Amino acid sequence: MNIVFMGTPDFAVESLSKIYDAGHEILAVVSQPDRPSGRGMQLKPTPVKEFAISKNIPVYQVEKIRKNVEMIDTIRKLKPDVIVVVAFGQILPKEILEIPKYGCINVHGSLLPKYRGAAPIQWAIINGEEYTGITTMYMDVGMDTGDMILKEEVRIEEDDNFGTLYEKLKNIGGKLIVETLEKIADGLAPRQKQSEDYTIAPMITKEIGKIDWSKSSTEIRNLIRGLNPMPGAYTFIDGQMVKIWNVDKLDKIVNETPGTVVLSDSKVGLQVATGDGVLAITEIQFPNARRMQILDCLRGKNICKGIILE
Repeated sequence: MNIVFMGTPDFAVESLSKIYDAGHEILAVVSQPDRPSGRGMQLKPTPVKEFAISKNIPVYQVEKIRKNVEMIDTIRKLKPDVIVVVAFGQILPKEILEIPKYGCINVHGSLLPKYRGAAPIQWAIINGEEYTGITTMYMDVGMDTGDMILKEEVRIEEDDNFGTLYEKLKNIGGKLIVETLEKIADGLAPRQKQSEDYTIAPMITKEIGKIDWSKSSTEIRNLIRGLNPMPGAYTFIDGQMVKIWNVDKLDKIVNETPGTVVLSDSKVGLQVATGDGVLAITEIQFPNARRMQILDCLRGKNICKGIILE
């Protein structure tokens, strides 16, 4: 089929690569503009753009596609059979949704109708879900509200974090979009309406990452997992914002104010009281420093027993 692909991060590259390998004609790629990155703040192309250039696929970049008459006309002139959208970062206007013969198809990182929105992978972990997955769907004017086509489920393991689950779902997404396109071409793609029993996965803000030590050990650990490796959960130690990257739940109860450091020992570790138990911090990062295993950190920093993390 003749395809216009719209996407931005490396999550989308896997789908684009699999579509390319399957032999479809990729007429063009549409991606977000290049952004400053690194210490020198040099403009860095999006991963999707980099892949497209490597395969000599025409690339268009738009800050905002809604009401972008020139971009909409360009897509219309390409006459795609289908537009595939993966983590593009913008909601498509009706004018674009109506262009392709077979519609616009989205690869979404959750089992819809759960976790519609910008951050489905993070919220599935933060909320302690046992399973998540990928859904392919026909797009409409709503946010992830269109009819579903195919789904594939994956178990969220105890040691999964945002990074590891992202990789699993990225690979599933690439496989599922190719299967979806085959079914569409053969006239066999199902259309399943979503139920109204949905949840929302809003964008991750800095405020979400602040650890509330009065919550349960499980809730805190899930937050840390869901924000690792980016943007990271954090707390304050002596007024410094410190990122907590990994913790272990301990089978231990203490009668201390949540957030209290109940043990700090360079040979044993760092343990903090929670709302229902104790967490052992295993990986930490102070400002302007690298991520460190806790025993390495405690050999150079004195985190006093009895202080309360804020």
